[in-house]
Amino acid sequence: MNKAALVEKVHDVLGGTKVEAEKVVDTVFDSIKSSLTGGEEVSVAGFGIFEAKMRAARTARNPRTGEPINVPAMRTPKFRASKALKDAVKG
Repeated sequence: MNKAALVEKVHDVLGGTKVEAEKVVDTVFDSIKSSLTGGEEVSVAGFGIFEAKMRAARTARNPRTGEPINVPAMRTPKFRASKALKDAVKG
């Protein structure tokens, strides 16, 4: 499923125009992104938790040359699925 399919699902449920449905989907994604950028976590009951975690600095290797490369510390987005979502996917 991609963004267009999500927009179609929202359009089917809410009615209105597809432009309005796309605004709804964009608003949800933008809200999650801005919350993570601000250091907040986003918890959706029955679905999971989006959060930004700090990844430590490390030394990696260039696979082509084998040369060591320093990778700086950075924040990366993480998602933890809820038990309900895990159970639903499990079947």
